[in-house]
Amino acid sequence: MKVLIVDDDALIRDGLKILIDLEEDLQVIGTASNGQEAFDFCQIQKPDLVLMDIRMPVMDGVQGTQLIKKYDSNIKVVILTTFKDDDYIKEAIKSGAEGYILKNQPTDSIIESLRAVGKGTIVFEKEVASSLSAMLRDKKTVPEQFDLTKRELEILELIAEGLSNKEIADRIYLSVGTIRNYITTLLEKLQLRDRTQLAIFYLKHF
Repeated sequence: MKVLIVDDDALIRDGLKILIDLEEDLQVIGTASNGQEAFDFCQIQKPDLVLMDIRMPVMDGVQGTQLIKKYDSNIKVVILTTFKDDDYIKEAIKSGAEGYILKNQPTDSIIESLRAVGKGTIVFEKEVASSLSAMLRDKKTVPEQFDLTKRELEILELIAEGLSNKEIADRIYLSVGTIRNYITTLLEKLQLRDRTQLAIFYLKHF
């Protein structure tokens, strides 16, 4: 998997590059110091995944993610930051980021998060997932125009929290196969492509 590292701190960029390049299945094909540089790079080199800082000069990680996703939604973005800020979390997810993890994690955890996102999983570090869960619980209204059942809405919320199919199944006592069927129905009803879009849809509309 080809990775672009984006951070305004050269020491962090170089350190992450050395560590990620040690993995046989990961290759750092470039680095950038802000969202604009990242977007420019993506138009030329087409990385599979962008590891993106949030607070950067010129253009921050949220704006950079928006541009990259608008240009090519297949490029995956993982936010890696020191900030566990609810507004940043929400904006990053709305922008299309597939992951939001904190820099205080062990390197192995960061590497595994990259692999998970590469395989199509949404990844939130535990502290971030807790914040996201609290934000979701604060939502009171349910738009009626989407014609979702209570169970479908419950599963949609758990997808937005970043839970896997097995974790959702364990949480609400259904089989993994049943959860897959619900997700297929949700994708058809809402005319969306994948679970990342489902998570973004939930945060935008509920």
